[in-house]
Amino acid sequence: MSRRLSLLFLFAVTLVLTATALASANRSGERLSAQAGGPATAISSLSLPAQSATTARRCPLPKRFRPAFERASTRTGVPLSILAAMAQVESNFQPNAVSHAGARGLLQVLPSTAQELEIDLDSPDADVLAGARYLRRMLARFDSLELALAAYNAGPTAVARAGQAPSEETRAYVSKVMARWQQIAGCS
Repeated sequence: MSRRLSLLFLFAVTLVLTATALASANRSGERLSAQAGGPATAISSLSLPAQSATTARRCPLPKRFRPAFERASTRTGVPLSILAAMAQVESNFQPNAVSHAGARGLLQVLPSTAQELEIDLDSPDADVLAGARYLRRMLARFDSLELALAAYNAGPTAVARAGQAPSEETRAYVSKVMARWQQIAGCS
């Protein structure tokens, strides 16, 4: 029952965001497409329409890390608000954080994942870019933010095998990131 409600809620949010984005695109005469080129993915439905400069909220990012998050968002097409929500949950913006599994940095990237992405984790810039690239891969694979976040946390094989978040710890992680993202969605 809880899974059905979560899926229904996610579907409703995605539907509202898509309708809002379509209306905004129609007003400005632009075509909707995924940021950073390539085929449209789940990311395109997660972006909220841009707010005017006078009403736009700034994402709650430490000033020293803002450029890294903005570059990673621009390069991967992952909304800045999602990256900010993940960093808060993953490391509380502590660049030297290390998990029990050995994941490091602001977005808690495993060294093996960084190596696969050909990124050195020795700087916050690289860590944020690696996390954003990996999340983009998970979004393309699972076409659902909740499943992509679960895969980011527990690994794509475990999520694919279970068809959902494979553990209570992962479900709690996904809930925390989704709740934080919904609080700050649309920030820049």
